[in-house]
Amino acid sequence: MARLPSLPKRYHSASVWGLYGFGLLPAAYAFYLGATGQLPGNPVKEFEHLLGLWALRFLVATLAISPIRDLFGINWLRYRRALGLLAFYYVLMHFLAYMLLDQRLNFPSILADIARRPFITIGMAALVMLIPLALTSNNWSIRRLGTRWNTLHRLAYVIATAGAVHFSMSVKVIGAEQLLYLGLVAVLLVWRLVRKPYLRRKRQAANASVRTAAGSA
Repeated sequence: MARLPSLPKRYHSASVWGLYGFGLLPAAYAFYLGATGQLPGNPVKEFEHLLGLWALRFLVATLAISPIRDLFGINWLRYRRALGLLAFYYVLMHFLAYMLLDQRLNFPSILADIARRPFITIGMAALVMLIPLALTSNNWSIRRLGTRWNTLHRLAYVIATAGAVHFSMSVKVIGAEQLLYLGLVAVLLVWRLVRKPYLRRKRQAANASVRTAAGSA
């Protein structure tokens, strides 16, 4: 399979920071549209929706990094941390927009929503689970936690599932967009289950090919 040209190593750091910059542009643009009265319908709800949707997109993108490498040989692992943190930032902004702009820090109403409205309960749970992942998204935590770091960060699959369910339950009628994200998360979960057998067969096939080539040389 033809491989994409790889980025020279000296540009890796700059490209990661560039991803942070581009990744935050949708939030800035949505805020601009809201501040200038260009968001349709209820601008606060629309702003919340856009932030939440981008959070879900970044969650899916984060989990897609490994399958893309396994299936197509494209190594974007250097961007996974940035994508995960962008997902956290957007979830946090989504929640803050709800607290500050929608509920205006009416804590009794916020607590009642979390307790009584299942999609908000699920969304809040996703935010709580994201916090330790964001706090440990650094090299020091990876060294300190060792294998426990991998175990902890498997929560990303639970969080993505919760995000897709939260998004779907937040609308009165589940449409194509909600089904798309539910389907993407489902595919990523299935890939997680079949990944090890697939890679094992791939290595076995590669080794057999090498032995065959050596035998015919």
